[in-house]
Amino acid sequence: MTKAPIRVAVTGAAGQIGYALLPRIASGQMFGPDQPVILQMIEIPMEKAMKALEGVAMELDDCAFPLLHDMVLTSDPNVGFKDVNWALLVGSKPRGPGMERGDLIRENGPIFTGQGRAINEHAASDVHVAVVGNPCNTNALICMHSAPDVPDERFSAMTRLDQNRAQAQLAQKAGVQTTSVRNALIWGNHSATQVPDVYHATIDGKPVVDVIADHDWLNGAFISTVQKRGAAIIEARGLSSAASAANALIDHVRDLRHATPGGEWRSVCVKSDGSYGVTEGLISSFPVRADGRGGWEIVQGLELNAFVKQKLAATVAELESERDLVKDLL
Repeated sequence: MTKAPIRVAVTGAAGQIGYALLPRIASGQMFGPDQPVILQMIEIPMEKAMKALEGVAMELDDCAFPLLHDMVLTSDPNVGFKDVNWALLVGSKPRGPGMERGDLIRENGPIFTGQGRAINEHAASDVHVAVVGNPCNTNALICMHSAPDVPDERFSAMTRLDQNRAQAQLAQKAGVQTTSVRNALIWGNHSATQVPDVYHATIDGKPVVDVIADHDWLNGAFISTVQKRGAAIIEARGLSSAASAANALIDHVRDLRHATPGGEWRSVCVKSDGSYGVTEGLISSFPVRADGRGGWEIVQGLELNAFVKQKLAATVAELESERDLVKDLL
């Protein structure tokens, strides 16, 4: 029996991440090989952007995806979020020349206020919201507060890309495949203050700190490489890391939809309940385990050493400062 299609909204749909993401959703990689989808693609109300979106839709047509049952192309959030089951907020205003992070937060705040209101008023009752557009933690916080009828636990932001980067760096250093690395973990903000934590990760079942003897690398170059990877890709490619971000969003959604294997967790930015000293109410990256029925929990009981605690305090302070910048929107 054919499943009913689910509706998936994607903002910034004609952008680089959207271009890499949409065919993978339509092919079944995000929601499964037997789950039909309707893509509701949202762009900014500019002729150039909407024309580009038409081109993306033409390419999706030309792929003849069996699971793609329909497409909606719009610049109106009220139309784009109508009856959606998943809202993937990919689009955000990029940082311009000379723009500080605080300026970027203030510029993007009203965008995510409007999207949150539209989701609150028009999305399906079971909607889940995943925020990718940066600064994604605080954008998710704004969106969550703007959608009071949607349960807070339905909102998340993405550090799966950072987890994937950490996993790849550890695998390369150890000379193993990425599948050998388990439980690489990201704490805090998706920013240069994020905390890649290897102290609970394993390689082929053994603690990373036992497999990789170069602890100076683990506490130095490894962390800075993960934190600054996005900037390094922009410098090398001249463009942002769109393909890997799209891939991570596929992982992020699957992480939340399927039960996490026993003994494992995934890095997800969710609303803090005060765990690990992270200020309650912030959207912060934690080790998260999903139950496969739409619920999740923050993994408890991990012992943090002084090194990780110090870095976690710094990223929490940054999240608090970002929250304070947009207090009028919360």
